[in-house]
Amino acid sequence: MKRTFDLIVPAGQKKERLDLYLTSHVENATRTKVQESIRRGEVVLNGKRAKSSSAIAPGDVIHVELSRPEPPEVLPENIPLDILYEDESLLVVNKPAGMVTHPAYKNYSGTLVNALLYHSASLSQSHPLRPGIVHRLDKDTSGLLVVAKDETAHQKLSRQFANKTTEREYWAIVWGVFKAPKGIIEATLGRSKSDRKKVAVVSGGKHAVTEYEVIKRYDYLTLLRLHLRTGRTHQIRVHLAHIHHPVFGDETYGGRKIAVGGIEGKKKAEVANLLAAIPRQALHAKQLGFVHPKTKELMRFDSELPKDMSEVLKMLEKQI
Repeated sequence: MKRTFDLIVPAGQKKERLDLYLTSHVENATRTKVQESIRRGEVVLNGKRAKSSSAIAPGDVIHVELSRPEPPEVLPENIPLDILYEDESLLVVNKPAGMVTHPAYKNYSGTLVNALLYHSASLSQSHPLRPGIVHRLDKDTSGLLVVAKDETAHQKLSRQFANKTTEREYWAIVWGVFKAPKGIIEATLGRSKSDRKKVAVVSGGKHAVTEYEVIKRYDYLTLLRLHLRTGRTHQIRVHLAHIHHPVFGDETYGGRKIAVGGIEGKKKAEVANLLAAIPRQALHAKQLGFVHPKTKELMRFDSELPKDMSEVLKMLEKQI
């Protein structure tokens, strides 16, 4: 089984070894895997067989075929779960930060799915690596997820997410002070051209809309309530970074460096203490609502902010 890519090196790209360029621009590609593909003649540069050491330049056309290994078996693991609700059709779980939602390349253990398989013998089987998973949260985003325990529940819940009829509310601590009490961010999203592991606002990308509302303003940070009109990968994090208010602590999108002016001296020490209290993006999926696939009842759930975000807010309150 192979993945096939056709890449055009963008203008402004500095000269670089072919293997290094592909490792950084093809998702889930290791340098070893890339070099093996090059040796097998599965990488073609400008129509000719290439070497790992071949130098790429703007305008080069690269055709790549990467072998995809068969995924390993996903095994149950005795990992504690914070379950808010459970019945014969579904369960609602509060995922902690640091836990991957489902197995994927380099993450085949310690995931929410591994924990769910240990907890329940009944999960929907729509995907071999994602039993029960209807929607997902980023590894370092905490909060509520609904899990399907049979195929009917999975299909009906998935349809609600696809039709945008679910209720989802996120809370985030972000850089900067918002002047307006509420607003809408609308910007198309796609894979970053400079780093395939990131998402960026790009022309011709997928339509994405995020609503925000100020809960409380602090000296140089703001606590926001957010709602998704669409559900794109990294949507909240990228949209907020796009308007120069990255999520506090978000290393990928600029949230672990000072993102506003006028911070020096004592305030810099305060920022360092705040960042030390939260080693990830300060983003939590706080509320979740959906129609029960069997009873047709409207279900609504709310979760407490995790300890790290609560600690940051307590520290901010003391600074007022």
